[in-house]
Amino acid sequence: MTEELVLSEQRGAVLVLTFNRPRVLNAWTNELEDRYYDLLAAADEDPGVRAIVVTGSGRGFCSGADLGNLKNVGGVSESDLVRPRDRDFPTTIRKPLIAAVNGVAAGLGMVEALYCDVRFGSSAARFTTAFARRGLIAEYGISWMLPRLVGHSRAVDLLLSSRMVDADEAYRIGLIDHLVTGGDALDAAIAYAEDIAANCSPTSLSVIKSQMSADAHSTFTDSARRAESLMLNAFHGPDVVEGVNSHLEHRDPNFPSLSVRSSHVSV
Repeated sequence: MTEELVLSEQRGAVLVLTFNRPRVLNAWTNELEDRYYDLLAAADEDPGVRAIVVTGSGRGFCSGADLGNLKNVGGVSESDLVRPRDRDFPTTIRKPLIAAVNGVAAGLGMVEALYCDVRFGSSAARFTTAFARRGLIAEYGISWMLPRLVGHSRAVDLLLSSRMVDADEAYRIGLIDHLVTGGDALDAAIAYAEDIAANCSPTSLSVIKSQMSADAHSTFTDSARRAESLMLNAFHGPDVVEGVNSHLEHRDPNFPSLSVRSSHVSV
């Protein structure tokens, strides 16, 4: 049963993960989280996976926490909130994490979509922070992420009102990076991931993701100086040689896979 909560399908170098509780719009549970994070952790170490696409089955991406599990929420203690992995674990994955938002992404479901690096959305995609309408607060870092995506004033609007944002507005304000109206958002996300997997250096992708995370807290000068050091490291590695040679030889690149996490040098 636990394994069925998140479906896993590998398409070449792209792993497709699908939240699979369609009758409740893929509402989030601890069991679903554990399965999803286990699959992400395995994909991060699998040399055969170079990009990950996340979507939902049925009509929704994820409708947020399963409220049926929160009937006794008034008795929740601090220890009840402790999970095997931090809730923001998806942000630590070294490989591109791409969301295909096919319906509602609400509350925690919206947070999980924002944890992804890039978001594709169908015309049915909808977003709501939802927290204020449940007596909750801005959870799991959304008050940090949302202003950086849509601007401070819009983020305040979305968090205070908890109003529903349709696909057109989501694309206009930056919640969705690619709005797919003439086809399937999942297919478009997979095609995007396949292009990355085939043509981009896994090491470059990992370092760039780390740079983006670190530079969110630093000045431009610090970012530029750090990039100089990282660029020197890149020149000493095999990927630059392969990237240049494959371009000059008019062939597809053959970049090496990422090493296991234990030997990865973080930015």
